Amino acid sequence: MIGKAKLLKVYVGEKERFKSKPLYQYLVHWLQEQGILGVTVFRGIEGYGADKVLHSARLLELSSDLPIILEIVDTEQKIDSILSEVSKMVPKGLVYTMDIEVQ
Repeated sequence: MIGKAKLLKVYVGEKERFKSKPLYQYLVHWLQEQGILGVTVFRGIEGYGADKVLHSARLLELSSDLPIILEIVDTEQKIDSILSEVSKMVPKGLVYTMDIEVQ
C-alpha cells in the first residue's frame, strides 16, 4: 500500500482484558480477522494515563501493568469501518486516528 492511509492508535494497559484474553492480543487477532493490512504492538517501559498512576518497568515488582500501544494501518475506509467496534472494546484507554502518507 502506497499513498494516503489512516493510522489508528490504541493505548491500553497490559492488564486490560477482553473476553478472558489480554485486550491487545484479542485486538490483534480480531483485526487480522477483519482483514486489516497491518498492526504492531509496542510495550512501553513507563507511562501513565487519565488516572495519573505511574506504571514503570523500573517498578516491575510493583506493577506489571505497563502501557501497550497498538498501531493499526489501513485505508481510511477500512479504519473508519472498525473504529466504532474498537472503541467499544477499549473502555479504558485512548483511541485516535491520524491521516498518514505511506511511502
